[in-house]
Order: sequence, then structure tokens, then C-alpha cells
Amino acid sequence: MERVDSVVAAPDEGEPEGKRRRLLCENFASVARCDAGVAQCYLAENDWEMERALNSYFEPPVEESAEEGRPGEASPPAACVDLTSEETTDSTSSKINPSENTQQEDGSMFSLITWNIDGLDLNSLQERARGVCSYLTLYSPDVIFLQEVIPPYYSYLKKRARSYEIITGHEEGYFTAIMLKKSRVKLKSQEIIPFPSTKMMRNLLCVHVTKCGGLPDNILDVWEFLGKPKHCQYTWDTQMNSNLGISAACKLRFDRIFFRAAAEEGHIIPRSLDLLGLEKLDCGRFPSDHWGLLCNLDVIL
Repeated sequence: MERVDSVVAAPDEGEPEGKRRRLLCENFASVARCDAGVAQCYLAENDWEMERALNSYFEPPVEESAEEGRPGEASPPAACVDLTSEETTDSTSSKINPSENTQQEDGSMFSLITWNIDGLDLNSLQERARGVCSYLTLYSPDVIFLQEVIPPYYSYLKKRARSYEIITGHEEGYFTAIMLKKSRVKLKSQEIIPFPSTKMMRNLLCVHVTKCGGLPDNILDVWEFLGKPKHCQYTWDTQMNSNLGISAACKLRFDRIFFRAAAEEGHIIPRSLDLLGLEKLDCGRFPSDHWGLLCNLDVIL
């Protein structure tokens, strides 16, 4: 099979479309670890659709010879594997005992992770994404809530976390995503509620799954419910986290988990809350400028 590469003139970076394509090229190059010219070629061939372009880059036609290779790539990428069965090798896996955090499949416990993964920061993006996925592999939560996801990050998660169903709030720019463990959570419906006045591409992503009983009005903050534990009070700490290079000391609890107890037939009670992403990766940076939150809940039927 003969391959023909098309040549497309670079768009004017002063125009909105030019800026959008430049950002796409930067994101593609960061994930694919190639130069901007290669990124532009693959994006142009695929109508500037990030997912199609990445699929084309990482999954070449079977007829293409192994010796030919692709520009900017030293060796063919490894085959896609299920994230939950992948052995992690980054620094986080050696400092946490997986046996103490194994997800119970008998229905007596429910777990979730919420994490602002800072996909807008393209520095060491691939290694940071692997770091985040290491935690997801380690804890294997039932539900994952992610913020500041970008299209390349979404494509990476779809390839690595195949045991999860992923629902996103957008397909371009940056957005939120909810990941549901297929063996544990059944998706019933979903909806996106737009914020008409937003200037930051934000909306409310709602996913309806199998529920237990009615929901009363009493909503509680899990951190406060558990007695305000000091070890997980701050999820954004510029003294401990150096990713953004902010010299001023700032500690805030940006990331929170709220819950409402079931009115009848069963109860879900928060049992523990911990921070994730506290270890630096080999690149010298943390997975995100935010710490993630891991919450375990007891299910009482």
C-alpha cells in the first residue's frame, strides 16, 4: 500500500482557526512525541480531528512495513492494553501497598476518585498521564471524575482504561470526564447542562447510574463528615507542589466531594478520604498541580 502525504499551508496564527490548529499541533506533538511538522501532517490528513489523527499515528495500516516506520518515532508503540491489568513502573507504585487498597467486588464498598489532572499544562504531559493512570490502576475505583481533560488525554485514557466507560462534557478544548467501571456501575443515562455565561468552556456533566433509594435534601461535605482530617485538607498547595512554579505560598481546598444519604433501602457512608499524586515522577514533576481525592464508602444494605 502506497502512502501519499499531503502538504497543507500553515494557517495564520493570528486568526481563531489558526490558533485552534496551532494548539492541536502542540497537543498532538506532546502526546505522540514528534515534531510540529509531523503533527500538522497527521492532523491535516484527518481533517484536524485529534482522535482520528492519533489513531492514524499510533495504528498504521497493517500493509505498512515495519522497517519504514514513522517520522519522529524510534520504535513502534506497544499494543493497547487494559489499564487495570497494566503493571506500573513509575515511582508511585513502589511506595503504596496495593494489597491494602484492593477494590472489593462483593458490593460492601464503593470507591471514587476525583482529580483535576491539568491537561492544559503540556510540560511532560505523557509521563504525567502515565502517573495518573498508575493511581487509577492501583486503586481501581468504581467511578472516576476528571477535570481539565484535553482531547489527547482523552484518547490516551480510551486506549489504556478499556475496563471503564468514559463520558465527556466536551470534545474540544478542555472538559470534564466521568469514568464508570463496567463491571461495577451500570450507565442509565447522561446529560450535559450548559452554562450560557461561562467564558471558560464549562458545563455540568451529569451521569445517571443505578441508584439506591430516594435522595433527601441533606447534602454533606465528605471531608467535614469525616472530622476534617488534616492530611487531606488542601488539594492545591503551592508550597508542596512545584508544577506551576508559583513562589507565593497558597493552600486551598479547591476539590471537594459531597454526598446525600439514601432515604430508604440502603445507605452509603463515607469511610475514608486520602490525597493522590503526592509523589514526584521521574521527570521531576507531579502528575498534576492539584492533588487527587480518593474516597472509600461503605455500602450498608
